[in-house]
Amino acid sequence: MHHAAVHQAISAVWRQESARIVATVLRRVRDLALAEELAQDALIAALEHWPRQGLPANPAAWLMTTAQHRALDHLRHAQMAQARHEDIAADRSARGADLVPDIAEALDDTREGLADDVLRLMFVACHPLLAPEARVALTLRLVGGLSTQEIARAHLVPEATVAQRIVRAQRTLSQAGLTFEVPRGPDRAARLASVLAVVYAIFNEGHNASAGDDWMRPSLCDEAMRLARLLATLAPHEPEALGLLALLELTAARAPARQDAEGRPVLLEQQDRRLWNTTLLQRGLAVLAQAQALEDELPEAATGAYVLQAAIAACHARAATTAATDWPAIAALYERLAAAAPSPVVQLNRAVAVSRAEGPAAGLQVLAPLLHEPVMKAYPWLPAVQGDLLAQLGRCAEARACFERAAELAGNTPDRALMQARAAALAGPGPAT
Repeated sequence: MHHAAVHQAISAVWRQESARIVATVLRRVRDLALAEELAQDALIAALEHWPRQGLPANPAAWLMTTAQHRALDHLRHAQMAQARHEDIAADRSARGADLVPDIAEALDDTREGLADDVLRLMFVACHPLLAPEARVALTLRLVGGLSTQEIARAHLVPEATVAQRIVRAQRTLSQAGLTFEVPRGPDRAARLASVLAVVYAIFNEGHNASAGDDWMRPSLCDEAMRLARLLATLAPHEPEALGLLALLELTAARAPARQDAEGRPVLLEQQDRRLWNTTLLQRGLAVLAQAQALEDELPEAATGAYVLQAAIAACHARAATTAATDWPAIAALYERLAAAAPSPVVQLNRAVAVSRAEGPAAGLQVLAPLLHEPVMKAYPWLPAVQGDLLAQLGRCAEARACFERAAELAGNTPDRALMQARAAALAGPGPAT
């Protein structure tokens, strides 16, 4: 296999397996920064050996085994150093055998604990010692395998800011000497919101990649749904945990219709709804009903952001055609969402819903304040939505400029091509004026 192909394969495997590798190593060494360093050592070993020796039969297992070897070597060296320092071990090798399982036992233990390790890692990374934005950045890096650039784009902040948050968070957690366990009681509740936010961010990166040649990254969507199901099992009486699971399943149900035969994006209103995954739709609607029933039982409880977003997704799911979509209901839900979880992106989505319910001019009125939001200057979907509304009003030259701007800002190749195509479709026989 050509070296470039090997490096591409390594990158793909690492993206998919890095969280499990770091989590498994962390369970042994109990130090987050060290666990990531040892996992990176396994990656470096792959980069050194695989181009010469070829891809192993099971690349993921090779990386996991190598990282485990690194962790066990580290523990043996640490124990031997402690033994020398305390001068209490006459037979250091025997002491090491007593304290550290052999490789086979370690790997058996890894397989048994693997299902929960990533969840444990998430709760460690979402510790209350960290600021909320640091929890999200660190967990996206460790669990989602996202780069600092991808995290920065997703949260509309500079890349350097994300890098600083991650480094400081790692240092804080390493110095705290935390236990690697899923917390219980009030401690779990304190971290749950951050964990849910991270799972949602991982799903969003999979649903619409922030960079690269792929429009979607299905493995990230699948991992986010797996984690959401674990969280719903862990916290079955938390409406927001159920709401997030419902939202992800209802959104993922559209995946089969989101690209055409050539891999080009198909926007929601042009999708063939017969291709939607009915199993995911039914499960999502059922989980949403459970979440809403739980909220009804809570005294004076405001509907959570994930339950509201799932309710919006349910409006789309229940509509057999685009024309049958209840846009006034969706606009009302977005208004409630803007109050529960205010953000420029929510307002942008609300502008779309209002435009469908009341016309493009009304949508532009909702969108107008966002044009002056500093955090939205690099967000490609702002000019994309603006261009769509202007085009509906017949203001084609302005719309074309908006789509060209959206293409410049687009992070992934398919989004860029889509915006360029929409701009080209508005080009008249002469230059735009």
